[in-house]
This record gives sequence, C-alpha cells and structure tokens, in this order.
Amino acid sequence: MTYDRLVCANCAAPVTEGRCPVCRASRERMREQEQGPFAGMSPAAMAVLLVVLLAALALLAHQTV
Repeated sequence: MTYDRLVCANCAAPVTEGRCPVCRASRERMREQEQGPFAGMSPAAMAVLLVVLLAALALLAHQTV
C-alpha cells in the first residue's frame, strides 16, 4: 500500500486530498518523512547498500589483521 491510497478515519476521504485537519496534518507528516536521505531508495537498493558496506567492513577488518 502506498501513501496516496491512505484513507482518513476522520472523514473517510483520501488523505492526499486533505479535506479535514486530521488529513492535512497527516499529509504534512508524510511530506516531511519523504525528504529524508534514503527516502528515494527502494528496500532492495537499501539491502544491496547494506551488503556492500558489510563486505567493505569485512575486507577492512581482514586487512588489518
């Protein structure tokens, strides 16, 4: 489920329309969360990045021994 399909429990309208104060507050919170450093990355890309970082850390640890 994506954020654009969320339905407000207060007014039963899509949150993206911002019909009531609850919708508008939720929409603003979602916009703030979308601006993080990893907001545009997919979960698969984050997993690949984690694997690469762990491999680099293991290689670095192996070279110092």
